Amino acid sequence: MLARTADPESTIAPMRAARPATGAPSAEPGWVAELGLHFASRGGATVLARRSHRGPLQVQRPFYPEGPAVCHVYLLHPPGGVVGGDRLEVGVSVAAGAHALVTTPAAGKLYRTAGPWARSSTDLLVAGNGLLEWLPQETIAYAGTRTRLGLQVRLAPQASFLGWEVLCLGRPAAGERFSRGEVRQSLALWRGEGPLLLERARLAGGTPLLEAPWGLGGWPVLATLLAVRPGGGLREVLHAAPPQPPRHGLAAVTEINGVLVGRCLTLHAEDARSWLLQAWRALRPGMAGRAACPPRIWRT
Repeated sequence: MLARTADPESTIAPMRAARPATGAPSAEPGWVAELGLHFASRGGATVLARRSHRGPLQVQRPFYPEGPAVCHVYLLHPPGGVVGGDRLEVGVSVAAGAHALVTTPAAGKLYRTAGPWARSSTDLLVAGNGLLEWLPQETIAYAGTRTRLGLQVRLAPQASFLGWEVLCLGRPAAGERFSRGEVRQSLALWRGEGPLLLERARLAGGTPLLEAPWGLGGWPVLATLLAVRPGGGLREVLHAAPPQPPRHGLAAVTEINGVLVGRCLTLHAEDARSWLLQAWRALRPGMAGRAACPPRIWRT
């Protein structure tokens, strides 16, 4: 997962699977879905220059609600979730000067398994003066799932990234707690050959980590916000227009190695989304030179 990779300034392959971490459980045979997207800048417009896919993972046509400079794309996974043995691999690359916004039309689901592990890995690359907004809807981990989630972001020296991840442990609205199963998360954010942020988490159902004050404190929804641009200074931007704290939960923001990192723990995914959207609206003008433009799919 954290192996040395090519410089994003060079020619970028549209899809590259992340390597599993040493000693991590491997996914057994199941459905395999792969998607590779490459965005390029042509005459002031961002276009989806290349796409490749295998299995039930695809995109709709690009949308341009903000004009030709920003390309919006929705990732589609018709099964709606993964079960034991499934493997999803997404690779997105953004060329120099391009600006892409990638989201999903609905929440993803990690279903329970009889034993095999599932894996979902995402590899994002952004070249110089490019900007990628990675804004998927939440991922719901059912009790009994066994899934590895990996996100790797690789940035060229002048590239920018704004993204989030939301994980819901169990289904509180349905009375289901995350009492069994396991989710292993890995996050790696690189600038050139140097790591800016490396994280790993092991969330096992029914363990003290989920309930103890030194852990998640009983909050079933975890949200992470990441924003980085050349020159930094994003913490001051967010402090000038701070998002309202969630109705039921906690939120905080810090800066690590020039990366703005926001954390939100809530009872409901709606509260996490509201907090993230407020932060996104505050950060986007300084990063993209334009106001936030929520994808239309979020309103359906």
